[in-house]
Amino acid sequence: MESQESLKHKTALGLGWSAIDSIASQGITFIVGLVLARLLTPSEFGTIGLAMILVTLFNTIVDSGFSSALIRKQDVQEIDLNTTFIFNFVVSAILYIVCFISAPSLSRFFHNSDLINVTRWISLVLIINALAIIHRTLLVKKVDFKTQAIISVSASLISGVIGIWMAYEGFGVYSLVWQQLSRQAINTLLLWISSKWRPRLEFSKNSFTNLFSFGGKLLLSSIIDTIFNELSVIFIGRIYTTATLGQYTRAKQFSSIFSSNVSSVIQRVTYPILSDIQDNRERLISNYRRIIKMLMLLVGLGTAVIASTSNSVILILLGPKWTEAIIYLQLLAFVEITIPLKNFNLNLLQVYGRSDYILVLSIIKRVIEVGALLLGLINIYWMLLGLAFAGVIGFLLNAFFTMKVSKLKVSTQIMDLLPSLILSIIVGGAMYVVSLFISNIYICLIIQMIVGCVLFLCLSHLFKLSETEYLKVELKRIKNRYK
Repeated sequence: MESQESLKHKTALGLGWSAIDSIASQGITFIVGLVLARLLTPSEFGTIGLAMILVTLFNTIVDSGFSSALIRKQDVQEIDLNTTFIFNFVVSAILYIVCFISAPSLSRFFHNSDLINVTRWISLVLIINALAIIHRTLLVKKVDFKTQAIISVSASLISGVIGIWMAYEGFGVYSLVWQQLSRQAINTLLLWISSKWRPRLEFSKNSFTNLFSFGGKLLLSSIIDTIFNELSVIFIGRIYTTATLGQYTRAKQFSSIFSSNVSSVIQRVTYPILSDIQDNRERLISNYRRIIKMLMLLVGLGTAVIASTSNSVILILLGPKWTEAIIYLQLLAFVEITIPLKNFNLNLLQVYGRSDYILVLSIIKRVIEVGALLLGLINIYWMLLGLAFAGVIGFLLNAFFTMKVSKLKVSTQIMDLLPSLILSIIVGGAMYVVSLFISNIYICLIIQMIVGCVLFLCLSHLFKLSETEYLKVELKRIKNRYK
């Protein structure tokens, strides 16, 4: 088992490069998305959103939880890697054929003729991604996020240029298709070039059974999660218009900037590290509590800022044709803030090997979310409020099951999160009040950011939150590693 200092070193280094990866690659993708939003229509974004439903679901099946199983397993053999690679590739090829055949049915269901060819092209992502799963997993297992960052940023930059050029030349929705395809293709190519590992044609039934015993439950859980995550897209695409779906997907991208990126950075780095110390409960829980406090601070503040400045941000960056997305963004902020907290609880359950609990939780939470989605029959706003409430219930359920395996009380988790949550509400509320008195969106945004920064610094200093102190220490440690 690693020493505490070695663990801190790996954590700081991993967080640093993972943050660079997320900020740079997602930042590039976000900026590219802004340019594309100016060149394309909400309907075209809605079409790609519908086409991605099957791809998102099938990508989960291709992985089948084997990546998590390999990361958690401490004595991975060559036969494990080859068995997983062959399984991933074969399943991806089968599922691509399913997508190809089902494309006309998807088109008829959503009354969108463009979906046939768009779905058939974008589904190639399944095969391309399957070729790189093992290479990416090996890097995660080694906590080598530097290589991943370089590859991810390169792929995002090149594919972004391709997407913008195609949109400018009038390729419409296919500029979004080829942006996705080229990004995955470049990512896969660079992962193969950077890695010495090459697959061999060998498959072990024992290895498959061993990995699937853990990953299989995660697969079922992930399928349930993915289906229900995509249900909102299916529901809006079917009940409302493709343009409304496009507005919704743009708002969702903005709302998840902090929740998805910050939590993915922390989860990717901490899962293999926490797995290494899974036998030391006290040390594991201590690290877990520090991380979740920092997670709440970053995600809470980021989401509050996005929600409170939504009017100015949407109009400045996307233009008046995306006005409908403003209210969606404000409501989605309440949904997104709970996602990282739920996911990180599941991270701890994975470390303890309780994939059975994760499966049970997925089923319970999704039943609750179905009720929230049905509120969409009233209107889309009620649906989003219902999803926010379901997110809170989901976090409490995850925390309860985490308590069963780690003895970490639900009340302790809530008290850990409360200071950052209150701080975020105060800062976000003050910034929103500013928007009520200033009509010029540019001046309003500047004053909002000044008010938010000053208020955050003053309150952090006044109450001396452990979260901010911990964040300062981690940032200083990361900075020192790169001097």
